[in-house]
Amino acid sequence: MTSQETEQPRRTEQAKATERQDLARTFVELADTMVADFDLLDFLHVLTERTVALLDADAAGLMLSDQRGHLRVLASTSEQSRLLELFELQNAEGPCLESFHSGEQVVNVELVEAHQRWPMFAPEASAAGFESVHALPLRLRGTVIGAINLFCGAERLSPEDVAVGQALADVATIGLLSQRSEGSKEIAETLQEALNSRIVVEQAKGLLAETLGIDMDKGFNLIRAHAHLLGSKLTKVASGVVDGSIPAWSLRNDAPSAASST
Repeated sequence: MTSQETEQPRRTEQAKATERQDLARTFVELADTMVADFDLLDFLHVLTERTVALLDADAAGLMLSDQRGHLRVLASTSEQSRLLELFELQNAEGPCLESFHSGEQVVNVELVEAHQRWPMFAPEASAAGFESVHALPLRLRGTVIGAINLFCGAERLSPEDVAVGQALADVATIGLLSQRSEGSKEIAETLQEALNSRIVVEQAKGLLAETLGIDMDKGFNLIRAHAHLLGSKLTKVASGVVDGSIPAWSLRNDAPSAASST
């Protein structure tokens, strides 16, 4: 056997070990985020970020059900994926809605073959540069509270990838539903508060984009970095930006180098 032949399995095992370590760190991070009075918006953002990283997807968006059972967009990894999620809701078709209503996974759907299945959504997602989509339900037993949408290129998700993604979605669902079992607010009330908070965050993102001449993704980075710096919630910082108590220029130095959004 040549040195190349022996080196390849060694690299493969090393890659697997790294993936296991990354997965373990992700579960710890998610658990650590779900402390008392945790920031739901930030938690869901962490979930979308880590799911994209672990599954090597290009982008993700997450929807949760409000008090009336209607899906609402609560987190995304880019402004582009957020707009696609909103487009999906506006046209009442797409993988997230399908996964939420069925409680089942929607995986490895090629957009070029999905125009009949989703006549409005498939062309829009293709025009955005994506080639395949996937959706995983946020569910616990018979309860489905939302779904996470993954946007990818030509690569397919393996059964192992799907299992990892579903495990992350399941852990998030357990964490959210546990808030109810611990005697705190009903999950519907908690989610409604998050939806209201989301409006303030969007207002702050827009204000920062206009004031500082940056895009919406960068605006959210500034809000999130400042909240982490102060140990505060995203909504509190966003409210400060909107009412002027936190000047836009004061957030400039807090932004991380990696681009992300919600």
